[in-house]
Amino acid sequence: MEKSAHKLALLKKIDELENQKLWHLDVEDDPETYPLMPNKVDYLNEKFLNKIKNKLANIFGARFFDKMIADKQLIIKEVRGIENFTAVPGGKIVTCNHFSICDHYAVWVALRDYMGGKMLYKVIREGNYTNPPKPFGLFMRHCNTLPLSGQKATMVKFMNAFAALLQRGETILIYPEQGMWWNYKKPRPMQDGAFSLAVRNRAPVVPVFITMEDSDHPDGDGFPVQEYTLHILPAIYPDEALSRSEAKKDMKQKNYEAWVKVYEDVYQTPLEYGEI
Repeated sequence: MEKSAHKLALLKKIDELENQKLWHLDVEDDPETYPLMPNKVDYLNEKFLNKIKNKLANIFGARFFDKMIADKQLIIKEVRGIENFTAVPGGKIVTCNHFSICDHYAVWVALRDYMGGKMLYKVIREGNYTNPPKPFGLFMRHCNTLPLSGQKATMVKFMNAFAALLQRGETILIYPEQGMWWNYKKPRPMQDGAFSLAVRNRAPVVPVFITMEDSDHPDGDGFPVQEYTLHILPAIYPDEALSRSEAKKDMKQKNYEAWVKVYEDVYQTPLEYGEI
């Protein structure tokens, strides 16, 4: 099968962004967005109609991604280190490398039997909530998503909801690299957000790093579907002897180093990035 021109262009752009060390930028053209106002989001699904939409969205979302699994378009080969997740009681933040629209579901599949019936919450960008890419609108708005916003009042609401979720023992997934780089295998330097939230809420971070290998199944774009191995790593806790700023840096560095170790151990190669 001839390789997709679109996917080849994505790979070229990833190389360019890596060379320029623009780690957080998306390689896809993000949909246009508009400001998310506080009255347009119900983070905790407190309204009755949103509770119903949440249940329906999770049912349809599971069917969508389970069909991908059945069709070998999403392959979860192995989960390693689940004991590192179950060892952490109460609310927690999970970080994961971001390279596919499916990676969040792979995390959910790995963790769901150990979450006591709770759902996985996902922090998403503002535009994916206000103007989500088709056909994912229902999932983006109602599958336990926590959209960020450029509006201060909305972010106050986000922060309060985030804290409430952790206090009631929920698990919240954050992509600390920020942008999605399609099938990119290396760990990228991270943004501060996940670790600022961890320190602010005195919450542990459980790093997850997904490694990939080619399968025998084509993906429809001329590339092999990737087989995922999820590596769930020991929790990282805020160091309360440090200032908030230093504790954030400490957690971020430890998370990055843990990911790098998995990368180098699995792929048997030192981590190196392109040069400018």
